[in-house]
Amino acid sequence: MIEQITRMLELVGLESQLINEIIQTGRFLMVREGQPLIEPGMDAKEMPMVVKGTLRVMREDKEGREIFLYYLEGGDACAMSISCCLGTQISEFKVVAEEDATLWMVPMHHIDTWMVKYRSFRKFIFDSYHDRFDEMLNTIDSIAFMNMDQRLMKYLLDKKQSTGSFVINKTHEQIAQELNTSRVVVSRLLKKLEREERIELHRNRIEIL
Repeated sequence: MIEQITRMLELVGLESQLINEIIQTGRFLMVREGQPLIEPGMDAKEMPMVVKGTLRVMREDKEGREIFLYYLEGGDACAMSISCCLGTQISEFKVVAEEDATLWMVPMHHIDTWMVKYRSFRKFIFDSYHDRFDEMLNTIDSIAFMNMDQRLMKYLLDKKQSTGSFVINKTHEQIAQELNTSRVVVSRLLKKLEREERIELHRNRIEIL
């Protein structure tokens, strides 16, 4: 498993000395599908780096309603957790395992030092911010400018891309929660997409055609 995290860090362009420090100071963490990793109000002490699997990042209001922001996949770091650490703020977002995932957890107190000491790490962090910012803009655009059926299809395609599977194992209720709409609306629009032969509906799963 150490070889796997080493290869991942090499692929994102980090120096060998930095890779050694990340391995010496970090730890593996396995999270099961549906298990929360970061929740609103939590004081993040570690930065998760995804080795395998997918994490789902969401915004949650005081009433528990959620809206999907973006996915974190292999090689990604959670820029929001870094932001909370550097700004000494508590978390205002939620991160849940979309599927079983293997993470490398890096203590936050090393982040400042590595950003000064290693140019490659600064680039990695800035690139992470840039990628997550673009993904959040896409989410905002979809809410502001897309009809719900377009948002739903974009959600399904994003899910397919993040998992590499044409089969989406989600209930209508789960999709409705992530899109901040009602189950009735989601069910109606999924039926419409099925009539258009863009998807096939099965019990608790959706197949993209």
